[in-house]
Amino acid sequence: MLLTVSTMNTGEVIYTVLEVLIAVGCCLGNMLVVFALWKTKGIQQPTFCLIVSLAVADFLVGFVAIPMAVLLDGHLETSFHTCLFISCVLILLTLVSILCLMAIAIDRFLRVYIPLRYKRTVTWKHSYSVAAVCWLVAIPLSFTPMFGWHKDPPDSANSTVVCRFIEVIPMSYLVYFSFFLCNLMPLLVMIVLYSCIFCFIHGRLKEKPGNGAQNQSHIYLQKEKQLASSLALVLTLFVVSWLPIHIMNIVVYFHGPDTVPYIAFYVGILLSHANSAVNPVVYAFKIKKIKTAYVKIWRQFVLCTAENKGSSVSQTTENASS
Repeated sequence: MLLTVSTMNTGEVIYTVLEVLIAVGCCLGNMLVVFALWKTKGIQQPTFCLIVSLAVADFLVGFVAIPMAVLLDGHLETSFHTCLFISCVLILLTLVSILCLMAIAIDRFLRVYIPLRYKRTVTWKHSYSVAAVCWLVAIPLSFTPMFGWHKDPPDSANSTVVCRFIEVIPMSYLVYFSFFLCNLMPLLVMIVLYSCIFCFIHGRLKEKPGNGAQNQSHIYLQKEKQLASSLALVLTLFVVSWLPIHIMNIVVYFHGPDTVPYIAFYVGILLSHANSAVNPVVYAFKIKKIKTAYVKIWRQFVLCTAENKGSSVSQTTENASS
């Protein structure tokens, strides 16, 4: 495996710098999400376990996928099948995100429609199992190109190629399998689920509260509506971020590679990667419990830093006095 040395033009430099900034945002933001949800007992609910799984996938986008995507832009020389494997890893993280989002939507649906049974039966163990299933299902689907659905490799088994994603993954896989089956179908399911959730909550909230039990039900539904709205926003941002690159793939597949400017693909890739950095910001502004956890962690960090500085100054003063 070799890194090819090439002169980068201004556009490639800007693209690389933006990718680095997005990667840093992905790593720092999603590390904060995982730490906040893991350490704060008040928000250790089954639903948030799935959000942690989504945050881990988003973290890996910044830590693994973005560096690989930069290398796969013609800067890495390797064997055909190594390049194919790296490309499948990029597909894996996207698919895990979409499956986690669908699991979250199903979880919200069950919590609203069968709240009593949900609280009795859905535990952390169930949520861990669902998160694990999302990853286990995504692996074989993402690595389908490794089993034959890929472009033709070089004639010589020992020859190397300049690794590019589009040189090993066929557009037919990206359009028919990755988009239509693995992305569009789950998205349609999620749209139906969230539509049912909001219609059900809206209808129940129209009913005038009477006794104490009904008042409690209205308070519960208000909280569920607020959380569902926040998670639906995460889903909406995912669609907005990923749809352009998929649309461009469809146009290229049916009308030829010259129909879409090359710079448009770079913008689409940046937009799709930026989605993983945006989610922690959405959690901070839209989900009150996570926002409170962020503030608590930040105060602890500032306090710890101040104490360390204070002890350092005291130690320096003592040394000077002695």
